[in-house]
Amino acid sequence: MTQSEFKRVVWRYYKNYGRHELPWRKTKDPYKILVSEVMLQQTQVERVIPFYAEFTRRFPTARKLAAAPLGEVLATWQGLGYNRRAKMLRQAAKEIVEKHGGRFPRSAAELEELPGIGHYTANAVAAFAFNKDAVFVETNIRTAILHGFFSTRTSTGPPTRGAPAARPILPLAGGPASMRVSDREILQVLKRMLPRGKSRQWNLALMDYGAHLKKSGVKLNAKSKHYAKQSKFAGSNRQARGAILKELARGSAAEPRVLGLLGDNRRAQLASALTALQKEGLIQKRGKVFTLPR
Repeated sequence: MTQSEFKRVVWRYYKNYGRHELPWRKTKDPYKILVSEVMLQQTQVERVIPFYAEFTRRFPTARKLAAAPLGEVLATWQGLGYNRRAKMLRQAAKEIVEKHGGRFPRSAAELEELPGIGHYTANAVAAFAFNKDAVFVETNIRTAILHGFFSTRTSTGPPTRGAPAARPILPLAGGPASMRVSDREILQVLKRMLPRGKSRQWNLALMDYGAHLKKSGVKLNAKSKHYAKQSKFAGSNRQARGAILKELARGSAAEPRVLGLLGDNRRAQLASALTALQKEGLIQKRGKVFTLPR
């Protein structure tokens, strides 16, 4: 199967079974696309949908987000996790307003200069909002390329009758299929296959095809040099930080109450989390109580 054949399979799957109804795919507003991309980092699509709807209702533009108190932004974000994303998103909105006069940067290079916006997010927004020719790697695109060009395993077939079954392409020159693959190698493949002028749809198609492969039982994480298994949530610092922010989203709380949120055996962990959250500017101490920033 050649690159051309691979592209036909991907396009056919996307046409017939793509996730065309996702709310952020119904807009070309770069702000709303940026919100969706930040939310989707390390978070499943199904979980993001209601948070995206509420967040863009409360803060429909970059100007609205930039003008909102950080505490309000964090409170709206509650339940989604990785709260630093909300702070960085607000900082990016403030820079768009203050440095760019409210004009949203159009190139990936300009976007990557915004606070908290990395290579993937910058290129994804450039592609999805402005249809710029851009290549980037995220988990589903990585799966699609690993399966197509670096794997000898076939998929178990699609769950939906009539959808195309994925077939493996021969590995690229440079080593056996068993070798772990870098994202740099994946980007090289993506650059060769990018259909000029169709970046928006092509990248969406790759994402959907990769998601389909995963649901079909294709598991290729071990083939990537960049895969790291996420640590368990229960007992983690993420859980401690989330518990504190969730409590403060309800209102101010005294230190003894905050330290006891997860039981006496985790008071030291919560104390450490309080210190870190204060340093990051995600919470404040006013007198004897903690609050979200105003």
